[in-house]
Amino acid sequence: MEKNFSQWKKQCLNKLDLSKKGSVDEDIVHVVSLLNSCEEYFTTSSCSGRVILTDGAPESSAVQKQNCVWLFVSHHKCKCDDLMSALVRSSGDAVLKFEPFVLHVQCRRLEDAQLMHSVAVNSGFRNSGLTASKTGKIITAVRSTHGLEVPLSHQGRLLVEHNYIDFLTQIANQKMEENLRRIHRFYQNLQTALTTEKLQKLQIPDPPSSQGLKDPSHRLETEKGGKEKGEEKKSKSSVYKRRRKRGQQHQTDSCHGDRDSSVPELDDCLDLFT
Repeated sequence: MEKNFSQWKKQCLNKLDLSKKGSVDEDIVHVVSLLNSCEEYFTTSSCSGRVILTDGAPESSAVQKQNCVWLFVSHHKCKCDDLMSALVRSSGDAVLKFEPFVLHVQCRRLEDAQLMHSVAVNSGFRNSGLTASKTGKIITAVRSTHGLEVPLSHQGRLLVEHNYIDFLTQIANQKMEENLRRIHRFYQNLQTALTTEKLQKLQIPDPPSSQGLKDPSHRLETEKGGKEKGEEKKSKSSVYKRRRKRGQQHQTDSCHGDRDSSVPELDDCLDLFT
């Protein structure tokens, strides 16, 4: 699967751009370049978003690009006068559309596709999704929902007033501005996600603690030695207490004159030998 992905990426990036424009839209060149520079991704198709006026055959009810003539297209904000000039050439059913940013990205693994989908949704492209083919191709589609599609003429006859077309132009331009903001947000979030992903892959585990490096037998000997020292200290303390107690008792007896102070007691003699 890894080998197939590398071959697919090489073939896709080396083939000619078959779109009408023949190149990547300037507003998303940085996005496409970033993805194609990553080992886990490459783009298969893209559009930065566009305002388009099409003229379809009146008798055709199906939405087909083959039956449409492009009267006007712009990947930037447009003017009402440009649309009115294009409508003069209409002989069928003219439709004004705003199509937001769309991007198709092939991913090496399912985890990579899930990361791409998460970035897209969090950036405002909530119509994004994943597809997986039987051949193993995993595609993430980055899509939005803030489109626009309004019919303006039928059989070459204009159906709306000039003021309404001016209003639609403002709406389309507002959607284009929002579209560019989402693209910028997507690019920033994508950079952050890819950087975080790389850091996680390169993360070095923390070294074990110095206590863990010690030999277990050495640790047991240390603990045993500590216990022995503690018992020895405790024993010395108890002997000291007994001696002190006896000394106090001897002093008391001497003061009261109950016993001859010149004759040592047996316990005192034993203590001296001890």
